[in-house]
Amino acid sequence: MPTNLPPEYFKIEEQYREAKSPAEKAALIEEMLRVIPKHKGTDRLRADLRRKLAKLKEAAQARKKTSRQESAYSIVREGAGQAVLVGAPNVGKSALLAALTNATPEVAEYSRTTWVPTPGMMPVENIQVQLIDTPSLSREFVEPQLIHLIRRADLLLLVVDLQTFPIEQLEEALEVLEAHRIMPRQWASKYDLTDRRLTLIPTLLVVNKVDHANWDADYEVLGELLRSDDVWDGPMVPVSATTQYHVEQFKRAVFDGLEIVRVYAKPPGKTPDFSAPFVLRKGGTVEEFAGKVHQDFLENMKAARVWGKSAQYDGQMVSREHILCDGDVVELRM
Repeated sequence: MPTNLPPEYFKIEEQYREAKSPAEKAALIEEMLRVIPKHKGTDRLRADLRRKLAKLKEAAQARKKTSRQESAYSIVREGAGQAVLVGAPNVGKSALLAALTNATPEVAEYSRTTWVPTPGMMPVENIQVQLIDTPSLSREFVEPQLIHLIRRADLLLLVVDLQTFPIEQLEEALEVLEAHRIMPRQWASKYDLTDRRLTLIPTLLVVNKVDHANWDADYEVLGELLRSDDVWDGPMVPVSATTQYHVEQFKRAVFDGLEIVRVYAKPPGKTPDFSAPFVLRKGGTVEEFAGKVHQDFLENMKAARVWGKSAQYDGQMVSREHILCDGDVVELRM
């Protein structure tokens, strides 16, 4: 140890040993460099401290940069709706995402391969629905950001594995969700709706690994058991990530669960483009449709004609408040 170090140096050195963060340690090294006398006997000490200071500043900058980055749980909504896959470990959520979308999550036989949420786009007829694979729900610990992601979902896809212990998996997942005051919207009557902390979300029970027709009977038995034991009385659908069995039924159930309708714009004197629908929530009106087409239509629309289920006859003139149905064609005039 070089000689002629002042007592102040040793006090700062003690504080440095107790410091935790890179930024705090860097500030204390700067203080030590300030009080160390400059002579040959302290050259090596000052050089060592400067090297430590450079490394600590790099670490502090890296930490700031990381903290400014978007969280992996901050997923931008895309498509006609956002459906979040949730469930106990090893029920096949990642396999479903890989089979139904363009995403490539890690899929393995062992559990907990998903550590951060992974989005993908699933085609459903002529629209795209965003599916998000998520880390498994666990009684021991759930990442708070995962709970926030689930609360924002348009639809929860609660996945169980038909070929293992689906009832136990469902009960565990529901228990974890209820502990965080998240429950299926179908059960609204069971809860105090004045509790602002409660989040009710449309939920579809997805029974995975119904790989072929031989498993259909077991799926039906599972549904009967869940209803008789009062475990689940909401909508449910079979599917297989492995064989794609029941995939179209699954997609239709997701579409219905999102509670959306597709509406097509018809320019005057032209045919509608049926490949590019506008998506509204069920109960959406002509006025809402006009706002999606263009702000000018919303402000200056003078008339609207409708073809489809909501019209009494093709080309019916309707008001702004007219409620549209899935598949309707609308002609707006200014």
